[in-house]
This record gives sequence, C-alpha cells and structure tokens, in this order.
Amino acid sequence: MQRVLTTCCFCACGCNLYLEVEKERVVGVIPSREHPVARGNLCVKGWNSFEFVHHNDRLKHPLIRQNGRLVEADWTEALNLVARRLSEIRDNHGPESLGVLSSAKCTNEENYLMMKFARAVLKTNNIDHCARLCHSSSVVGLNNAFGSGAMTNSISELAGAEVILVTGSNTTEQHPQIARFILDALNRGAKLIVIDPRRIPLSKFAHVYLQPRLGTDVIWLKGMMKIIMDERLFDDAFIRRRTENFEAFSSDLEAFDLNDVESVCGIPVETLRAAARMYASVKRAMIIYSMGITQHISGTDNVQSIANLAMMTGHVEQEFTGVGPLRGQNNVQGACDMGALPGVVSGYQKVTDLAVRKKFERVWKTKLPTATGMTGIDMFHGTGSETVRGMFIMGENPALSHPDLGKTCAAMDELEFLAVSDIFLTETAERADVVLPAATFVEKDGTVTNTERRVQRIRRAIPLVGAAKPDWRIICELASRMNYPMDYESPAEIMEEIALVTPIYGGVYYDRLEHGWGLFWPCPDRDHPGTSFLHKGAFARGRGHFECIDYRPPAEMPDDAYPFYLTTGRVYQHWHTGTMTRRITTLSRERPDGFVEINPKNAEALGIADRETVRVVSRRGSIHVKARITRDIPEQSVFIPFHFAEQPVNLLTHAICDPKAGIPEYKVCAVRLEKAG
Repeated sequence: MQRVLTTCCFCACGCNLYLEVEKERVVGVIPSREHPVARGNLCVKGWNSFEFVHHNDRLKHPLIRQNGRLVEADWTEALNLVARRLSEIRDNHGPESLGVLSSAKCTNEENYLMMKFARAVLKTNNIDHCARLCHSSSVVGLNNAFGSGAMTNSISELAGAEVILVTGSNTTEQHPQIARFILDALNRGAKLIVIDPRRIPLSKFAHVYLQPRLGTDVIWLKGMMKIIMDERLFDDAFIRRRTENFEAFSSDLEAFDLNDVESVCGIPVETLRAAARMYASVKRAMIIYSMGITQHISGTDNVQSIANLAMMTGHVEQEFTGVGPLRGQNNVQGACDMGALPGVVSGYQKVTDLAVRKKFERVWKTKLPTATGMTGIDMFHGTGSETVRGMFIMGENPALSHPDLGKTCAAMDELEFLAVSDIFLTETAERADVVLPAATFVEKDGTVTNTERRVQRIRRAIPLVGAAKPDWRIICELASRMNYPMDYESPAEIMEEIALVTPIYGGVYYDRLEHGWGLFWPCPDRDHPGTSFLHKGAFARGRGHFECIDYRPPAEMPDDAYPFYLTTGRVYQHWHTGTMTRRITTLSRERPDGFVEINPKNAEALGIADRETVRVVSRRGSIHVKARITRDIPEQSVFIPFHFAEQPVNLLTHAICDPKAGIPEYKVCAVRLEKAG
C-alpha cells in the first residue's frame, strides 16, 4: 500500500492527509499528524473524501448532444466542437457574447489558465466563479478598509486570542478544524462571543450569545461601536497612527440611536454592552465570520462594519488579533487570487489599469480586453441573459447553486452553446451541448490556497479514471485549437508563470512547497518566508479606512402573504451542491435528504409535526421538504440547506444583489409554509 500526501478537497481549512492507495485505487485516508491545521484529525467529510473518486457515476468519456441526448464521443470530436462553437459565437457576436465560470474546486494553476483563456483567447473579461456567491463582499469590503480582502491572520493564531467573536459562521459544522482552535483558546481561558440568528452548536460555549433578527447586522455592529465610543474603550493611539476618516466616522456614530438595537435587531442593549466591553477590553481579539454576514444586499456594509470595529479597538495588524473571513471551498481563496473574477487578473491587479494590462500583454503576447466583465449572476440575469450566447463552465453547478433557479435555468437553456467540464453529470452538465470528463484531486498535481492564505500542494496518487483529463490540460488543448498555443508541460511550469506576473505569489515555486507546510502569501520573492499575518506596521492600502455605514434592510421582508423569513446554508455532512458528498455512503446515510427548520411555536400554530412534509412557497416557486422542529431557529424564521436537488431551495431565493459586490441575498427572503396534504 502506498501513501501520498495531499490536501483535502472539501472546505478551506486546507487539512493535509495521506491517501492510501492499493492497486491504483484510493482505499482510505489518514490525517497528517504534523500539519498545523489538521493536527492528526479530520472531520467526517475529510475521513470520507476518497469514496466519490471511484463512484460509478464518474464521467469517463466526453459527451456530445445529438438529437436532444448526450452521447459518448472521443476527445478530438468534443474539443473540436467546443473550439469551433466558441470561436463562431465570439466572431459573429463579439467577445462579450461569451461567459466563463471558473471553479473553486480546481487548482490555482487551472484557475489561472481559465482566466488566461477567457482574456487572451476569448478576449472577454466575463469570467467569474463561486466566490461571487459567498465572499465577494469580503473581497470588496476588506479591500476598501485594509487594502486586502483576505483573512488577516493564520488559523493557529486563534488559539492565542483572549476574546473571539464569531458571527454568521456555523464554525463547528462548516469549518470543524478551525472550531478546534477556538475550543483550544477557551480551554486556555479565552472568552467567546457568538452572534447568530440560529442557535448554532458553538453558542453552547459562548460567554455572551446574541440572537439578532436576520438582515440586521449593521445595526448591532453600529450599536457595539457606539457603546465602545461612549465608554472610551477605543484605541486612540492606533486610530491616530494607522487610520483615516475617523472624525467623520465618529460623528456618524454619535448620531446613532442605541434604541434601534432592540427595536430593529431584537437584542437587549445591556447584553450587547457586555459583548462590546468583552471585545474591546483585551489586547488580543479576533473576529470570525462567514456567509451569514456576506450573503446580503448589505454584505459589503456588514464586512466594512466589522473592519471598522476591529480598527476602532486596534485589533488588527498584530499576531493573535484580526479579522477572519472563513472561505468555503478548498480553493475559493486561490481562485480569487488567480483572477477568476471579472475586474481583476491574478493578484487582484485591475483589468482597467493600463500598466497591468501592458505587463500581461507582454507575457501573453496578445492584446487584452479593457472593460470590467460581467459577474456570474449577471450572465444569467438582467442584461447579461440577453447578451451572453455561449458559456464554458468548469466545475461549477449554477443550475443548483445560483439564486432564483427558475430564471437561472431558463437563461441557461436559451444559450446557443454550453460546454461543461466536470467529474459528474451535474444538474448543469445535464443541460450542456458538450460535457468534458475532468480529473479529481487524486488524479492530478497542483496547488490550492486555503482560507488563511496558505498555498499547498495536491499530488497525483492514481492514474486518470477512464478518459478523464485534468482541467489544465483541457484548457490548453482548447486554446491551441483556437490558435493560441498553451504549451505547458506541468502545473509546476504554470506556477512559474503565475509567480512572474503575480506579486503576492512571486516567491511561490514547487520546490519550495515540497518541504514544510506551504507558504503564506504575500510571498514576493524566493527568499521571502511568507506572511502569516497581514498589515504588520501598516495596512496594505497605507492607512486603514473608516467607512460611515447606513442600515439597509433586506430586499424582501415578510408580509401577510409570506410571513416567514427564509435563510439558507450548509450542514455538517454535505458540501455545496452535493456533487461529491452525496455520492459518499457514510455522508448520505447520516444526512440523506433536506429539511426545513421550524420553531415549535410556529409548527404548533400551523399544525405541522416533526418529519411531516410541508410546502414552502416564495414569490418565485415552491418546494416540498420535511419539517424539522427545533428551538434553534427563532420564531417566524425557517432554515433550509441548499445541497439537495430534490429540495432545491434556490427555487425560492431571489437574485437581488449587493450593489457593491454583486453577491446575492441568500440569507433573507420571504416565504410561507403550507401543509403538503
């Protein structure tokens, strides 16, 4: 039996594990005892991260749609068709008629090549990926405040914090290894503040637990900062030395009415006061947040409010203290870093910057588009749905993950041509004209970047299954067929080009990643050791910027016809659209289907029993799902996970987005409940 060290394919914790290989099959995994995040442990998904690789549903040959059906084809026929149709649409209707979705489940090298393919070959900046759906508001908000949209500190630094504030993150279920560091800190005497509309498991350990109404985060954050201001708990020296615009910000806080905290959020002011004093009165405090903060039309406002709070108390620019947006997928941080976004190339260099374009044009030897492209949401909604005629989607499943699925799928079906690269025939691939079979993480080499900015290796452990190819090879072969040769011999060679054009990855090379546990970016050159915490001595933008934020209520509020708030999210056993986890026996056994959480008082009033099937209806559609009666959800709110195609909750959600980041408001919409009969 052979053991191959690699990085887990699920969440952004980035745990390292050993794949156990026997007779060219992965038969088990063992966690790395030395890895600084895994520390000899894995979550239930990590322990079972290999089974889907050999599932009977794996795509093993290209598929082409003929007479309305997908039939097997060879690679030459499939790639020639994709290259011909994308070229025709580009040449006949212009580059802006094409859209590309890259993937947070693919490697850094593959995301870099996909963004290069979009810009150098298709000549469009219409490229995006699932970060649009989860942390685009973090990228915008933290970049505005700090100059960088990433987690400021390493995961292990949580264990050294004196106070940890967790909001909008069900950490024990979605980032279990990070939760272990939080519990380590508590064992050492740290205090925990949990602020979440649902009573998540971590709230049982909280010294202060607050349960705000959905969509009211700006109010409680301003209330907390108002208390800190009034009681002079802010760090005046840090503010004067390191920040700007505090005078305008403090004037805005003075005008804030603390009574709004209780009337709008439903939080007692004195309980919020206890949390404010706890957070502001120590030297080392960290804020952890995730999609409960970001997935709102006010997502960027929420993130900038968190940045305001951290700067106001001096809880940034140091070890053991900072702001931690917990990324979702294993390489969503890396996909952003690689420029799989409509407004930036790799390293967050703006496409509208002439000097940046000139640099990339010299290296890529071609002219590049100048205008910011469409977001992934815009490609399916609004003017984008009328403009985009052809798409290439790599490892994304918008037919289940995007909001307002009725309109999303209708726009997808109107495309003149759709090509999909994936490992299974997903709900999106089922609609494609050409489906290309891709390699899993155990069949290829590459790198991924976890939520703390740690760049790590994945390593090939077994031969390719069937006729599958790594996505980087697929992109190279397509580009060559479209008269733009990409002649890379290996992912290591691609990373050398990434280092050449991407300052924050300037010192990241494969030989350096073979020893130790990866490198933290920014790592500007070969001699640089990497940066475990950001903004030491100064913010990336120079001075941290305080932003005055006004409360923006959710786009759709409950009313007489739709009296409940709906919020969506994940469960411990599954991952995103379930493409991989629902093909793992243990995980499907533990959580076989979806559910709707309902408060006991609401269930009693409606005559709904536990496990009874109910109909959940919004202005956009309806689904049938089993009830789960629990006090973890507040009255007049319901929660549904989004993993299950049989109960596609995104039929109910709307596609109204944050105006600054373009992120959909998955966390709040209005629904009603009906007995299914």
